[in-house]
Amino acid sequence: MNSEQKIRLRNNRIFAFEHMEMMGIVNVTEDSFFAGSRAFGIEAALALAQRHIAEGARMIDIGGESSRPGAAPVSSSRERERVCPVVRILRERFPDIVLSVDTYHAETARAVLESGADMINDISGLTFEPEMAEVIAEAGAAVILMHTPARPDTMQDSPHYGDVVREVHGFLARQIAFAREKGIGRDQIMIDMGIGFGKSTRHNLSLLRNVRCFDDLGCPHLLAVSRKSVIGNVLGLTDPADRLPGTLALTAYGAAAGMAAARVHDVKANLEAARMREALE
Repeated sequence: MNSEQKIRLRNNRIFAFEHMEMMGIVNVTEDSFFAGSRAFGIEAALALAQRHIAEGARMIDIGGESSRPGAAPVSSSRERERVCPVVRILRERFPDIVLSVDTYHAETARAVLESGADMINDISGLTFEPEMAEVIAEAGAAVILMHTPARPDTMQDSPHYGDVVREVHGFLARQIAFAREKGIGRDQIMIDMGIGFGKSTRHNLSLLRNVRCFDDLGCPHLLAVSRKSVIGNVLGLTDPADRLPGTLALTAYGAAAGMAAARVHDVKANLEAARMREALE
């Protein structure tokens, strides 16, 4: 990995990616696609986050609305009720952990940043609610820009691309430029290709094969493939509970490609896969 990869968080705190880091998933929801990520309520969310951190996660991503294909949207007010108390208690208990919140609602972002979050993980790449950029810039926070062509409830309705790698790269380049125009520094941006979001298995595999094509965007790259349907489709596994080995293979591949972090359900196993791959370099 390029030892110079880093991101600037709130209060100008610098987080360096000396190795591929693990971002543990905590979904304060009842309907996320993998049951092992669901932690509905403050105590359950705290327990899951504590487990991730004990297993080596230096980043935690908290979600209050499922973004699985076909998921029904949740109001911003309901999302805030779910997520803000979790952010506050994790900020108090774990002041050094990077806290990311998975939301595309600007008002949710404002509330969680006030509650102590460091970063917003926007699956829309600042397109669903463009005012999100101002909220993040005003707080001096970091952002993960992800690609998706549509909202979760419709994104898998016959996804089509002429050249998926070129089109996703172009989208991310445009949204990086947009974020910078709104006052977010390039050193405050991570990118995510959006595996599984408005893409067929063929599209997902093409993006993964060509992950180094995104290096020229100059931002740390997040791998977000944990237990997703692309693994199930390739290996014939309908249950996400069976997709850990496929996830580990992709994490090792991402580590070899210099990706900065992996957003995962199983921190210990993925961290060991990444470190073993890095030991071979």
